[in-house]
Amino acid sequence: MPPAVAGTGTATLAVLLIGPAGAGKTTVARHWARRRPVPTAHVSLDDVREWVCSGFADPQAGWNEHSEAQYRLARRTCGFAARNYLANGISCILDDAVFPDWPVVGLGGWKRHVGPGLLPVVLLPGLDVVLERNAERSGNRRLSDEEVAAIHGRMAGWYGSGLPIIDNSTYDVETTARVLDEVLARAIAGPPAG
Repeated sequence: MPPAVAGTGTATLAVLLIGPAGAGKTTVARHWARRRPVPTAHVSLDDVREWVCSGFADPQAGWNEHSEAQYRLARRTCGFAARNYLANGISCILDDAVFPDWPVVGLGGWKRHVGPGLLPVVLLPGLDVVLERNAERSGNRRLSDEEVAAIHGRMAGWYGSGLPIIDNSTYDVETTARVLDEVLARAIAGPPAG
C-alpha cells in the first residue's frame, strides 16, 4: 500500500467525490478508501439509491417527483451513514454526480446532511474519456452518449467555483487517488499565509 500524503493519512475526513457518469468516481472512491492507513468507508449514492427494488424510479426514464424523492432519500441515508461513521472515528468518502446549477441535487444538500467539514472534490476528465468509460458500463449505469455529453457539459459549471478539480483523463486509478490525497492535503492545510 503506498503511503498517503502527509496531512491526509491519519485525519478523519468526509470527502465528496463529484463528477459526471464515467468520471471514475466510484472506482476511485473505493480504491482511495481501501488504501488509507486508517478506517475509511465508501458510500456510493447510486448503490444506496438502488436499494429500492420494487418501485425503483430510474432517473434515466425521466426526472420526476418519484426519482427526485428517491434521490433525496438516498442522499439523506448517505449523509446519516457518513455522520455515523465520522462520529465513530471512521473517515468516509461519498460519490455522486452533483450539478453546480441544480440546487435540488446540489452541494448544499450534501453539506446539510454530512456537515460543514465535508470536503468536495470534482473529478472531470475529458468528454471523450467519459464516453469511452460509459460504453464499458452495463445495466442502468450505462447512459446514452447524449446523456453523458449533457451531464459532462453541465459539470463544466464547477470551473470557477473554487472547488478543486482533478482532470483524470490520463491518470490510472492509483494516480488519481494519489492526486486526490494531494488535493485534500492542500484543503486541510488551508490557503497559504500571505
